[in-house]
Amino acid sequence: MSRDSEPRRARSARLPRDERRRQLLQAAHEVFAASGYHGAAMDEIAVAARVSKPVLYQHFPGKRELYLALLDHHLQSLSGMLSEALKSTSDNKARVHATIVAYYRFIAEESQAHRIVFESDMSNDSEVSARLEGFNSWLAGSIAEVLAEETNLSAAEATLLGRALAGMAQVSGRYWVQAGAGLDRDAACELIYRLAWRGISRFPKEP
Repeated sequence: MSRDSEPRRARSARLPRDERRRQLLQAAHEVFAASGYHGAAMDEIAVAARVSKPVLYQHFPGKRELYLALLDHHLQSLSGMLSEALKSTSDNKARVHATIVAYYRFIAEESQAHRIVFESDMSNDSEVSARLEGFNSWLAGSIAEVLAEETNLSAAEATLLGRALAGMAQVSGRYWVQAGAGLDRDAACELIYRLAWRGISRFPKEP
């Protein structure tokens, strides 16, 4: 290969900014999921992305900013899945089922995105905790709206139960995927859904 062909190859390898950003986030995800935030290094992420460190730093000023961008990406993805589930039907019973299925689908993804969101070694970081609280608050409020349609609970009561139901889906889903509890995903979702709906049905509307 001639020398003057190398610059042409380098120029052809340049990606649009958005595409390059997606490539860097994917590489960061692989490294953070495997090593955690504190065990990961920008050098390692650059190698995984097959770019130079200067290219990586052109897009993200540091490891923390890269981690926060990745967390935002996964939270946006999960929020979209849950929002779609909540809007998928006007039947509140079916909504509860769809929401639990969406949670389990996210947790079961081979990419292990749930580890970045729910098992972060950065959970004490103020910006990370603020993002997670924002997500949890949004989800609890969304579930509370469903509960309000099915019960005579106050807004405060419905929100508390919304937090509890979201926590149940998250904790049980993480246990299911980590422990390999002997249930396929559909069976696990059905079990948690039945528990959740039977609990909600204990708070009927007043006639």
